[in-house]
Amino acid sequence: MAAHNDLGKWGEDRAADYLRSLGYTIVARDWKSGHRDIDIVAIDGDTMVFVEVKTRSNRNYTDPEQAVDYFKLRNLQSAINHYIKYFHVDRDVRFDVVTVVGTMGAAAPEFNHLTDVPLY
Repeated sequence: MAAHNDLGKWGEDRAADYLRSLGYTIVARDWKSGHRDIDIVAIDGDTMVFVEVKTRSNRNYTDPEQAVDYFKLRNLQSAINHYIKYFHVDRDVRFDVVTVVGTMGAAAPEFNHLTDVPLY
């Protein structure tokens, strides 16, 4: 596996741990809809939360939040709609972005949690 894939997997693991620490229940990870995927599906209270995770080793070039652009949002919207229809989701839903900045094995990576991000 390429180093950036390893870093991404590490970041998703840290993001899942972070969300659990906030009381979220993780329902699914890396759920696939064709060539699109949802990094984390979680429950927060009565709300189903679809989470995109972006991991970077540092902020030297760009902030990881900037990687969630128009095209990424369109793909996520399609995958989320598929998930909702496939599993007959009948509850409030929301889309969050969690960014993780740090190096693999770092004891305390930096998290930024953006909640209720619009998908347009």
